[in-house]
Amino acid sequence: MGQFNHKSFNQVAFGKYIETLPNAKKNELVKSAVLKPNAEIRKAFSSQGGTGYAILPMYGRIGGDAINYDGKTDIVPNATKTFERGVVVVGRANAWLEDDFSEDITGGVGFMSNVAKQVNDYFDDIDQKTLLAILKGIFSMSSGKNADFVTNHTLDISSLDNPNIDVTTLNTAIQKACGDNKTKFSIVIMHSVVATNLENLNLLNYLKYTDQNGIQRDLGLATLNGKVVLIDDSMPVEDSDGKLYTTYILGKGAIDFEDIGTKVPYEINRDPKTNGGQDTLYARTRKCFAPFGISYTKQQQDSLSPTDLELANGANWSLVTDIEKGTFIDDKVIPIARIISKG
Repeated sequence: MGQFNHKSFNQVAFGKYIETLPNAKKNELVKSAVLKPNAEIRKAFSSQGGTGYAILPMYGRIGGDAINYDGKTDIVPNATKTFERGVVVVGRANAWLEDDFSEDITGGVGFMSNVAKQVNDYFDDIDQKTLLAILKGIFSMSSGKNADFVTNHTLDISSLDNPNIDVTTLNTAIQKACGDNKTKFSIVIMHSVVATNLENLNLLNYLKYTDQNGIQRDLGLATLNGKVVLIDDSMPVEDSDGKLYTTYILGKGAIDFEDIGTKVPYEINRDPKTNGGQDTLYARTRKCFAPFGISYTKQQQDSLSPTDLELANGANWSLVTDIEKGTFIDDKVIPIARIISKG
């Protein structure tokens, strides 16, 4: 068996390439109901000449104390506050090259077709990294009300006598984050180590269905305290003082999402000269991920698209404030929380 440009071939009898290597990454965040479309985001980026950053209004709720309606007390009107949220477009691109000779020497295997089939999965991987960077960023906010959000929406049990998630942990975490708004949470995303510990305690309930033969089978979808559990090993793991696992708890639609698009998302460039001829597939994406109630401030961003490191920087995030910058949104309405555990 020989190698040419990382392609395996046998000069005597080459077996056809039948299967594409499976994607070991599950990308549950990208596939979940956490993401929801937002027409205002799409409108902002389609009407501003391709800008990469926009400020969107969030309208406050009416309020104020009711006056005593007694025929002699004046009715003094109250004004609603308008909040502002910064949202950013994340641009990503890559390219893959295949030589003609690779196809010739392997008996006509379509390597570029193989590449093309995997592009969507590849960008799911990239989007998952982007989302995890955003979550890291908002939990790295460090001043004033922003720090209060991080404290209120984090339940760290790693130093307790029982540092593992148990039957009460999830409910405690969401109440700590949102109080009586805890019903907004619907999805839990955890590492397989955490899920396995819960399975061993018989705390995960797997949804079932009855097939056409009347046999009850698992759907492969678990719940914990009535919340859907997604298992994904891309969830953060830290090695300090033993392994620390981060489990995210999110509400349905907790993150606004729009695929903004590019002028030319995909194209193939043909070079007939180099190495006897080669094709290159270029791919580009521009997408907006915007956590509800949290603003991207663009304080430390070097170009028109943020890197994952910049998205993970807490200095680039803040709770939404009103236009006078005097009032922060109540963090109890933001259905994003995390649990830090050892299992």
